[in-house]
Amino acid sequence: MGNKRALICGVSGQDGSYLADFLIKRGYDVCGTSRDAEISRFANLVKLGVRERVDCLSMNLIDFRSVMHVLTETEPDEVYNLAGQNSVGLSFQLPVETLESIAFGTLNLLEAIRFMKRDVRVYNAASGECFGNIAQNSPATERSPFRPRSPYGVAKASAFWEVANYREAYGIYACSGILFNHESPFRPARFVTRKIVETVGRIASGSKERFKIGDMSIVRD
Repeated sequence: MGNKRALICGVSGQDGSYLADFLIKRGYDVCGTSRDAEISRFANLVKLGVRERVDCLSMNLIDFRSVMHVLTETEPDEVYNLAGQNSVGLSFQLPVETLESIAFGTLNLLEAIRFMKRDVRVYNAASGECFGNIAQNSPATERSPFRPRSPYGVAKASAFWEVANYREAYGIYACSGILFNHESPFRPARFVTRKIVETVGRIASGSKERFKIGDMSIVRD
């Protein structure tokens, strides 16, 4: 028996890079995907010192043939779906792209695994955005109803139920983890926490700029 093989969809992101490092340290062979692996720098993997340990491939989740090709080539034991448009704010500007990359992309992945008829375990990254505004019923639990309030939340809720459907209808080992906001040095610069940290750092180093933030009444998670 060789090492277990994991395929991480979205390996270049915050969670994907840390997951790759985690699995490599546990003896996995790790493959990772991005939309265009040939031009991606995979900077997070480089910073973690594992870039050379990850076999990076190009894959477009909304293209079924692309998904099938990568799954057939890599023959993974475990698949982690961390890919897709990941900004709530941007999802209001790009609702179609958001739904396609998350809901349709997850469906392609599940259908390709069903078609292959291999014993593959699937993890899908769901989101606390599935719950929407839960201020009256917080904290949320796994039994809380989904009431998404953004295109991103709608897409993540759709993907969650797709996973449940394939698990129950086809017997695929598939599960979703409901993730809330989580931070690291690899958090993309477009998120407000990273904007605050970087601006405060520049000011502490002598910059004369001023930092202004928008609506201070917004509460998250």
